[in-house]
Amino acid sequence: MRHRDIAIYDMDKTITRVATWTPFLRHVARERGGMAAWWLLPVAGAAALGYALRLYGRDRLKEMTHRLIVGHAVPGDRLTETARAFAAATVATGLLDGARARIEADRAEGRMLVLATASYRFYAGEIAELLGFDAVIATDCVRCDAGNVMARIDGENCYGPAKLRAIEAWAAERGIARSDVGVRFYSDHVSDAPVFDWADEPFPVNAHAPLKALAKRRGWPVLDWRK
Repeated sequence: MRHRDIAIYDMDKTITRVATWTPFLRHVARERGGMAAWWLLPVAGAAALGYALRLYGRDRLKEMTHRLIVGHAVPGDRLTETARAFAAATVATGLLDGARARIEADRAEGRMLVLATASYRFYAGEIAELLGFDAVIATDCVRCDAGNVMARIDGENCYGPAKLRAIEAWAAERGIARSDVGVRFYSDHVSDAPVFDWADEPFPVNAHAPLKALAKRRGWPVLDWRK
């Protein structure tokens, strides 16, 4: 069975101007008010230093900063309200015009639009909904029986090879065989090399130096939506 062709977009610094996790933490600090939340931001920065020193990985860093700023266990409905407000602000002022244009062009071609990001689903999903994406593949959080969102990743952090595994699992769940669809993929980062190799049409976008070098070796066209 032939399915609609697919356009898969990374999010941070591909369609958004900046990486979104730190801005989300700042949004939470503003929403909570008071100095306590703001004093925690430098602590979160120190946690990032630990990652830079290779004391732990990206998944652990995300969980640590989540726990510090967002909270260990947050009611799901409250977090949804926070995420929606952040998403609205991001879509209003934080997107690249070139990304908007390409999304609309892929939509006009009848492609299924999929957002595949290492960012947390609780706010990436809200951004995707505002942009009219058809599906979201993202990092999930554990939820307790009471419905609270925990500061713990459920499964894998959707980054690097894990992103490709998540995309393949998503397609399998929907009965989409790889041979039945054409896939375009857009990302700014070399960590997405497994998905670039898997796609029919790989498009490095706003690429940093390592991705530019890889694109040159592989003959991939490089786009820049920051101009």
